[in-house]
Amino acid sequence: MPDILLVEDNEMNRDMLARRLGRRGFSVRIAEDGGTGIRMVEEAIPDLVLMDMTLPDIDGLEVTRKLKADARTRAVPIIVLTARAMAEDREHAFAAGADDYDVKPVDIDRLLGKMRALLERKAS
Repeated sequence: MPDILLVEDNEMNRDMLARRLGRRGFSVRIAEDGGTGIRMVEEAIPDLVLMDMTLPDIDGLEVTRKLKADARTRAVPIIVLTARAMAEDREHAFAAGADDYDVKPVDIDRLLGKMRALLERKAS
């Protein structure tokens, strides 16, 4: 069962994604802000992180930068999730070190495809 860390401040988004991923065989842990997300990754390295771009304390791009700069956590795949669908937002996510990018509202099948591809790449 892959361990997923969902870093998301919106309760409705957290609940919806956690339930949908849980039904598909993922173990989902939740962080409600960027600082907690960093701490949770450092305490128990997940198989993959779903990172909201806009968070209350440390934004998702800065959290991604920090995780990718740390030798202990840089190999953890990160998918940035955001309601921002501009090309520059995508560019900022990849510049921060994100492994992939997806827009909200989440299309669960598309997101699962991205997650599985990253998890398979990490396993090989």
